[in-house]
Amino acid sequence: MQGGVQGPLAGYATTMRVVIVGASGNAGTALLRRLRTEPDLDLAGISRRKPPGSGPYADVPWLTADIGAEEDADSITEFFRGADAVVNLAWQIQPSHDQRRLYRTNVLGSRAVFRAAITAGVPTLVQASSVGVYAPGPKQGFVKESWLRTGIPESSYSRHKALVERVLDTVESDHPTMRVVRLRPGLIFQRDAGTEIARYFAGPLFPRGLTRLPVVPRHAGLRLQAVHADDVADAYLRVLRSDARGAFNIAAGPVLDADVVSRAFHGVPLPVPGLLLEGAAALTWQLRLQPVDRGWVKLALKAPLMSCDRAAGTLGWRPRTDAISAMRELLTGMADRAHTGSPPMTDDPGRPGRFGGLLRGRLPGQGNPY
Repeated sequence: MQGGVQGPLAGYATTMRVVIVGASGNAGTALLRRLRTEPDLDLAGISRRKPPGSGPYADVPWLTADIGAEEDADSITEFFRGADAVVNLAWQIQPSHDQRRLYRTNVLGSRAVFRAAITAGVPTLVQASSVGVYAPGPKQGFVKESWLRTGIPESSYSRHKALVERVLDTVESDHPTMRVVRLRPGLIFQRDAGTEIARYFAGPLFPRGLTRLPVVPRHAGLRLQAVHADDVADAYLRVLRSDARGAFNIAAGPVLDADVVSRAFHGVPLPVPGLLLEGAAALTWQLRLQPVDRGWVKLALKAPLMSCDRAAGTLGWRPRTDAISAMRELLTGMADRAHTGSPPMTDDPGRPGRFGGLLRGRLPGQGNPY
């Protein structure tokens, strides 16, 4: 690779082979869509179930493998051989009632990906982390990448992100010649993820035609950051086109709070105590009415706001789509049941988290939707 940080359009003398693990999900679909426009990139994907050979998934060699399965470790290692970079996006959010399965994929599976990359001699490893890796932080200021990375204890998603970064710390220390990069985005939105996100976070009882939010809960802690999936993909490309190391926060403005969201979506801000939000989530989750447990509420209330100055200064990254536009696109996608043909983003009505799945006894938060 050429030295120094390069722009996403910078030319390379030779082809760069990039293997994307978890390439058929929300971020993976956007990343394939972006990287396939680069003529010098040779792309390959890994997913538990092979996506259709059309759209962004076309003309990409695929390995069907489960990163959490020991029997697939050797085939993943062989698939990595000769790669210039591995981008690990694989992550499982549901089923939220099966914590062993989530830990197996998220923590043990990520560790298996790292081991395979080391064994295969891959020079660059890029890991999809998250704002969820951070300890509780300010909601009126912005934290840098050096903020404490102990997660939000009540959130299994956050705990897993923190554990994976600890493993990555060891990889970085033990293998100093390997370039290790972590991207920590906020909420990732795009139209094509409308069906997927509704299934994973809202469940079958969510009104699908909703493009405005009549009531928006107001709480001092409910200040969140979002980013469009295409902007996240651009950040990954800039990382691949550079020799940068370390972590990068990735988010767009404005910060999403009750006032901003209610103005944009014609809603009425309604003050709600945090304990009530947590209690409602816990009760409805226990009753299998929706798939989001109390930990997600704690994460929303406690996660800090992130400064993206390092991404701007080192990578030259700036979002093209603001957070409100990205959120509007997502809500429209949810209303229109936007999807792709990949298994995670399918519109199959019988999948867990859809109404057809409910009729078949597949309750929210149960059954593997991937």
